[in-house]
Amino acid sequence: MNLSKKIIKQHLVNGVMEAGTEIGLKIDQTLTQDATGTMAYLQFEAMGVPRVKTELSVSYIDHNTLQSGFENADDHKFLQTIASKYGIVFSPAGTGICHQVHLERFGIPGKTLIGSDSHTPTGGGIGMLSFGAGGLDVACAMAGQPFYITMPKIVRVNLIGKLRPWVSAKDIILELLRILSVKGGRGKIFEFSGEGVKTLSVPERATITNMGTELGATTTIFPSDEITKDFLKKQSRENVWVELGADQDAKYDEEMTIDLNTLEPLIAMPHSPDNVKKVKELKGIKVDQVGIGSCTNSSLADMMLCAKVLKGKKINRNTSLVISPGSRQVMSMLANSGDLFNIIDAGARILECACGPCIGMGQAPKTKAVSLRTFNRNFEGRSGTKDAQVYLCSPEVALAASLSGEISDPMEYFSDKPEITLPEQFYVNDDHFQLPMKDTSKVEIVRGPNIKPLPIFEKLKDTIKAEVVLKVGDNISTDHILPAGAKILPLRSNLPAISEYTFASVDKDFVSRAKAVSSGVIIGADNYGQGSSREHAALAPRYLGIQIVLVKSFARIHLANLINFGIIPLTFHNPSDYENIKLGDRIEFLNIKNAIKNNTDLTIKIAGKNIKLNYNFTGRQKEIIFAGGLLNWIKEGVK
Repeated sequence: MNLSKKIIKQHLVNGVMEAGTEIGLKIDQTLTQDATGTMAYLQFEAMGVPRVKTELSVSYIDHNTLQSGFENADDHKFLQTIASKYGIVFSPAGTGICHQVHLERFGIPGKTLIGSDSHTPTGGGIGMLSFGAGGLDVACAMAGQPFYITMPKIVRVNLIGKLRPWVSAKDIILELLRILSVKGGRGKIFEFSGEGVKTLSVPERATITNMGTELGATTTIFPSDEITKDFLKKQSRENVWVELGADQDAKYDEEMTIDLNTLEPLIAMPHSPDNVKKVKELKGIKVDQVGIGSCTNSSLADMMLCAKVLKGKKINRNTSLVISPGSRQVMSMLANSGDLFNIIDAGARILECACGPCIGMGQAPKTKAVSLRTFNRNFEGRSGTKDAQVYLCSPEVALAASLSGEISDPMEYFSDKPEITLPEQFYVNDDHFQLPMKDTSKVEIVRGPNIKPLPIFEKLKDTIKAEVVLKVGDNISTDHILPAGAKILPLRSNLPAISEYTFASVDKDFVSRAKAVSSGVIIGADNYGQGSSREHAALAPRYLGIQIVLVKSFARIHLANLINFGIIPLTFHNPSDYENIKLGDRIEFLNIKNAIKNNTDLTIKIAGKNIKLNYNFTGRQKEIIFAGGLLNWIKEGVK
């Protein structure tokens, strides 16, 4: 048996391990962050469960840390008090980015983890089976309910050889994105094995599992081996280590091989993580801004590389360099060793231990800037500047650009790569975490004026008469549907306010058009809803009256979020029929509830043409849709 199936088997509550069928998994741990957590805990409250039922749940403050108004600070106080009330560990602002901190202090090989952030698969770097999910799914897991997914295919990625100097783990995942694209991993778990695995540290593995999300993968995972043990030992957590790996004769649905010996520095061009080229093909492009950090490349090893490369040097006068250490632990160790001085002395700006620029929370580039970032996404406008040209690269490539002022191949720009030797023992100070209270009877949950009640959605009607209020193309991300950034993120706990920004970067008239009709339909193409797990990208359209999303294909998490909020996700039986529908078309769905209940054909007529639609719902998903959403379904007492 392969590693993925071993962990799935141990946690299987419902279903069988057959690819394409629905399974329910027992969840050991959950994490939330402040941009998605407020809504998730409002949903958890609505379930009436007195205390979380997981082994561990952690609430991180790492996204909305820019306090330009009262909203974020109010949300943080709400999250702090609700954590005290319901038995959740609270990680305050400044403690670090959820994925980095969870890897350091809480992750356990062989355990299951879901988080209300799409990059939760970072935990696969230490052998956890970790999934990104919508906040409502996380709330359900905290309430003790199974996490439901479609049983994925398991893909073995055989790593052979060893990376050359100035080539990094970031180049491994960029190579996979180049080969497979942002939709090549849908319905799959990528499991890494082979001799090359032994050459990669846990932070390097975590870089790969983090960005496996950009493949559209269900999750990604490495074995738990002696390298994992060493990492946990350095964190004073060797007691949680277990050895985990695939059997020698393990079977996989697919296999592929990456030769590490042949890789060279790669870079993802605007505006997609799979628009990958060799760095040497783009040499000489002037660079305005460089960002190093985010949950992808903010480990102590990444920061030590920055310090050693920048020591005694000065960044280019025409280039800004911003650096975000991933956790307070990393920042403390940099300060104690003197490495932080080398980074500052070179001219870098040190940012808070938070997501920051990656989520558009500060450091927006100038007009038409070229920005090289070690982050995981470069969707148009995500940086906060719509016409910025954002590239994704390794810290090695980013450092070369910060010194040269242009895209440079680090294999040519630098000479010998400095040796990075991590200390035998990491500095551990868990006093910053606020642990669950035993007596919560006197805890008062504090709610600021920006925190609005959950909306109540009606049940599905037998007939839907709706108008097409938006038509979009391929690879629409959740950033397209509901942008992030310093202006909009603080409204995540205020659905009426944040819904006003739905599709703001795609069609400024969408909101007014949706409000003008009683019910709306969105038409899309391939890979609709890729990217972030933000459930607001489903919740806001539902609030605006969207009842159906009809596309060629969906990204996994967004599909689940649509169902969770009672929006019916449908696909074209013939993808070419996408061309036959235009903005403003009226669509009538007769007996839709009965059709879905009995699995009968669903056909609509538009402009005199019959268009056949596909759907594939489990019995549980049907009941959720009929109830008008998952929360309604739970309140009805359905288990």
